[in-house]
Order: sequence, then structure tokens, then C-alpha cells
Amino acid sequence: GQNNPVGILIPKDREKKDMVPFHPYLTVKDGFAIILFLILFALFVFFMPNALGHADNYIPANPLQTPAHIVPEWYMLPFYAILRAIPDKFGGVLAMFGAIGVLFVLPWLDTSKVRSMRYRPTMRTFFIIFVIVGVGLGWCGGQLPDAPVFGDFKTFILIDGDLNSYLWLTRLFTAYYFAFFLIILPLVGLKEKPLPIPATISDPVLSGGEEHKG
Repeated sequence: GQNNPVGILIPKDREKKDMVPFHPYLTVKDGFAIILFLILFALFVFFMPNALGHADNYIPANPLQTPAHIVPEWYMLPFYAILRAIPDKFGGVLAMFGAIGVLFVLPWLDTSKVRSMRYRPTMRTFFIIFVIVGVGLGWCGGQLPDAPVFGDFKTFILIDGDLNSYLWLTRLFTAYYFAFFLIILPLVGLKEKPLPIPATISDPVLSGGEEHKG
């Protein structure tokens, strides 16, 4: 939480010494963040209402004509990409809802006793890759599945698409997405040796980060 940013277990006798009261310090900080968000939100609502939309949404539907490539809103693009990555329609729907549902069982998939990735360098590396994969899925979801990723050339067809296409790039990202939650997260938590964890929150602050050296 905000009063325990390094995520270490605080002994009962150290709580009052180590933890900062939520009010007024964190209340002011959160209030400042909310004001900045509202300014940014108002910028889009009043000055750029169509910035994140699609112009094709203003075209009246024609039942005799196949619509252009219309994609969902940006925050659903990663899951839309996973939906398209599976050749079977029912399998794609299962994968899409599975990608959302796995987030609800995340606390039980993490087998590590260390709460903070600050002291888990191996898991931190996998998580950085996961963030890149998530952004990549969002990008792939907004592209045509058969469009080439690198240049305008063909390689060879594998199953139902060219290897140099967003379809296969999406499948690669989808495989890592599920592997991160179902394989990497449980196994790394059991096998990884974390860095030494300070006894209190004040230790890493007063030591100037010495616990990460060596």
C-alpha cells in the first residue's frame, strides 16, 4: 500500500515507527493526482472528444455492405487481439474471457512469500516482458490480422496465416500472456531466491539502497 511502498512485512512493534499516517500526507498526494487526472480528462472531453474514437462509427450502417475494419476501444484491444488469435471461434471466445478471468485468481497463482518485486529480480524481468507483451497485444488488436509486421513481403504460410503478419505476432504474445500467469508466476515464486529483505521500512531509506549492492 501507499504507507508500505516496499511491500515488506512490518513487525507489530514497528508499525507506528515505520508507517506514515494516511492523512494528511497521502490524502493530499491522492487529491493532487485526482486533480491532474480531471484536467487531462476535461482536455479530452471538451477539446478532443474524437481523439480516441473511430471515424467509421459515424457512417450509417449498410446491411448490403461489409463494414470496414472496426475495432473496439483501446482498453479492450489486447483482449480483442487474443480473440482473433485463435482460429476456432469458440476457442477464441474462451481465450478472451480466460485472459480476463485469470486476473481474478492472480493472488492464488503467485506462490512467492515476498510481496514486492523490488526484491525479486528474476520475476521483475519477466514482468517487464509482460508489460511489453500487453502493449504489443493492444497494438496488434488495432491492426489488420493479415497485414505484414516487417516490410511488405511474404515468408511462408503456417496453418492459416503468413508468419510475417500481426496474426502470428499476436499468437506469440498470447502464448506469453497465459504462460506468465499459469507457468512463470507459480514456478518462479517457488524457485527464485529473493534479495535480502530489510527488517523495517526505514532500513532501505536510511541505508541509501545499500541492500541492493553486492
